[in-house]
Amino acid sequence: MKGISIQRPGCIEVVELPMPELQEGEALLKVLYGGICGADVASYTGNQPFTTYPRIPGHEFSAQIISVPENDRGLKPGDIVTCNPYFNCGSCYACRKGLVNACEDNQTMGVQRDGAFCEYIAMPVERLIPGKGLSAKELALIEPFSIAQHAISRCEIRPGDSLMIAGAGPIGLFALLAAKLKGAVVTVTDVLEGRLEKAKEFGADHVVCMKDENADEQLRQISEMHGFDVCVEACGLSATFLNCITYACQGANLILIGNGKKETTFLHSILLKKELNVFGSRNAYTADFEALIDMVAAGRTDILRMVSAEYKAQDAPAAFEALVHNDGSLEKVLLHMADPS
Repeated sequence: MKGISIQRPGCIEVVELPMPELQEGEALLKVLYGGICGADVASYTGNQPFTTYPRIPGHEFSAQIISVPENDRGLKPGDIVTCNPYFNCGSCYACRKGLVNACEDNQTMGVQRDGAFCEYIAMPVERLIPGKGLSAKELALIEPFSIAQHAISRCEIRPGDSLMIAGAGPIGLFALLAAKLKGAVVTVTDVLEGRLEKAKEFGADHVVCMKDENADEQLRQISEMHGFDVCVEACGLSATFLNCITYACQGANLILIGNGKKETTFLHSILLKKELNVFGSRNAYTADFEALIDMVAAGRTDILRMVSAEYKAQDAPAAFEALVHNDGSLEKVLLHMADPS
């Protein structure tokens, strides 16, 4: 079968791979669509510390069941599904506590283990998530939406709460959708005007370009001079993390989604002074996937507008290069791997 392989940093190729050998309890899936995550791009550029090479990327995907063991979930050949791609050990302290998303030996598809960017994959039946009638494109967007949904669920958000999201990339925009579903009044910040325009389209109540000379004044006016109830960091940058602390009100909740790559230095007394609550967020639960599939199926939000571009599988190298040189106009890029049978 054909597969997409990052041979080494800067080198991605379409290669020949053997068909998957099914283990007990595994289903054979035909991959339909795959979304290119920032982690996949980091693996391509050599900036993902957990990636070894060669590596098949991809953990945002939809697939059709080709064969599946007998099961009590009603899963059968022909069904269109997505999957939970975060493999956990099941035995570490985090897993025993139920924090399977934060497993001490977490292996995310496309990073610590091979991913879904190939014609066929084998997946444990318990990781299959029924699509409930959603299209293959929509299902390929559920995983990144789940990341944001899980983050927004880390603390209580009430209707009318003021919420600031630092970063209008795909995860920031999905966090915007998740926060709006909870009734929050959302302000989105970024340095790219194009991304802020997209945030407006997705329902942001306010947007602020941090390159504006009066950005600080704008944020203080929007938050009525007392700061925001919730600040969400969705970039992984020191500056945006510090901005979240600066613009948080007393007793605010800070949610960290962005995966930082550099150390941040600050006087931690500000956390005490404001009595801030800081929530880290990692991966998602299967329940997050299922809840979002229900929301999208019920028409509560349109996630297809997140798609900026679509490439055929054989054009994956061009898709990755486009994202490496993204000027902010690209949000979610999909690879069309195959049509359902």
